Amino acid sequence: MDGAAVNGLNSSNAVQILLLIGGLTLVPAVLFTVTGFSRILIVLGFIRTAVGTNNAPPNQVLVGIALFLTIFVMSPTISAIKKEAIEPLTHHHISTTAAIKDAEKPLREFMFRQTRTQDISLFVSLAHAKSPRKRSEVPTEVLIPAFIVSELKTAFQIGFLIFLPFLIIDLIVSSTLMSMGMIMLPPTFISLPFKVLLFVLVDGWDLVIKALVQSFH
Repeated sequence: MDGAAVNGLNSSNAVQILLLIGGLTLVPAVLFTVTGFSRILIVLGFIRTAVGTNNAPPNQVLVGIALFLTIFVMSPTISAIKKEAIEPLTHHHISTTAAIKDAEKPLREFMFRQTRTQDISLFVSLAHAKSPRKRSEVPTEVLIPAFIVSELKTAFQIGFLIFLPFLIIDLIVSSTLMSMGMIMLPPTFISLPFKVLLFVLVDGWDLVIKALVQSFH
């Protein structure tokens, strides 16, 4: 191998390393905007608020749970990206530009499955773009904000359903205390152990996590 070929190979590796380092800085933004992380974390936050345990589990625990649930939910998409983009790139079968385009396809497919048509239409109209006739015509810069809005809607819908049983307990406890004339006793102080007990008895964590994972299918 001559010197020119060696220099070209080193330059190619250097560019890939720079792109990798630059891509690592975008990992938090990608995690929040094009995966199910936001939905999972918001729902977990709703659980903590509904039960009334403001600091249990701590924020770090919720973020850790949300991160690994996101990896679990996104595993088919991650596997597709690895097969279609990362492995061909590492074996120098395709260029970096082609790898980015190939990696975008499974991610777009995941986002389309979770995004409401009305949200896509909203951002298409806001972008003053031509109405797409098929998915491939929807720009990624339109799909991502539509996906984020859909994720927020879904998370709040699940959160509403989570709140209902705990709200009923709060109403029952408040009404009971009022009828007994115990106005000075905070209702939340009495209802908290009942809400925790209910959550434990019905295997609340299993039910919520199962509902979250199934909501992505």
